[in-house]
Amino acid sequence: MAEVNSDRAVVIVDYGAGNLRSVARAVAHAGYEPLITARPELIEDAWSLIVPGVGAAEDTMTNLTAGGFVEPIRDYITSGRPFLGVCMGMQALFDLSEEGGQHECLGVLTGKIVRFPEGLIVPHMGWNTVHIDPAQPVFEGIPDDGYFYFVHSYHAEPNDPTIVIGTTEYDGGRFPSVVGHDNMIATQFHPEKSGSNGLRFYANFIRLARERGSIAPERAAAGA
Repeated sequence: MAEVNSDRAVVIVDYGAGNLRSVARAVAHAGYEPLITARPELIEDAWSLIVPGVGAAEDTMTNLTAGGFVEPIRDYITSGRPFLGVCMGMQALFDLSEEGGQHECLGVLTGKIVRFPEGLIVPHMGWNTVHIDPAQPVFEGIPDDGYFYFVHSYHAEPNDPTIVIGTTEYDGGRFPSVVGHDNMIATQFHPEKSGSNGLRFYANFIRLARERGSIAPERAAAGA
């Protein structure tokens, strides 16, 4: 196996989705040199793993499967090491997505990805607030109802509501915009496109990952 420099073991999975450079710049801003890789074997040496993504569920799962990433990502999360999923990287964690039919996803979290109700403008795109518990370490320095950037037409519908640690209101309804527990956290918004709040979020995640502390609480405090 190829060696991975420990200072570059913030691994960003390249499975053909866009926005990788923006994520890498956010990691670099936090003081670490990221490793963008299309080689699934390098996940084994990561001390933190980021799966970003834009696009559709079918393409995402097709590319993750073709690239040999499915089992390495599952194994990594099961190992207890810190994990961050962004946008499609969040949606892919659930059992299935209803985007363009029924598509099996990673099955790390129970639940499904559903479309916003009829009558709402999609995609939900632009700046919106996220209701959080600022006392949680991953949200340190980020205000409750701070603004983040979104681009999506589907959202998570978890079976377990306690994994929801951030919520966002859209046209009178509320959906989970941050999910996670213990070693993993995932956001529907794009922190790397979200200005100072997003950069702080990445910095907090990497700091906690470096310390190997819990990334997210065992039970939800926000949106309950």
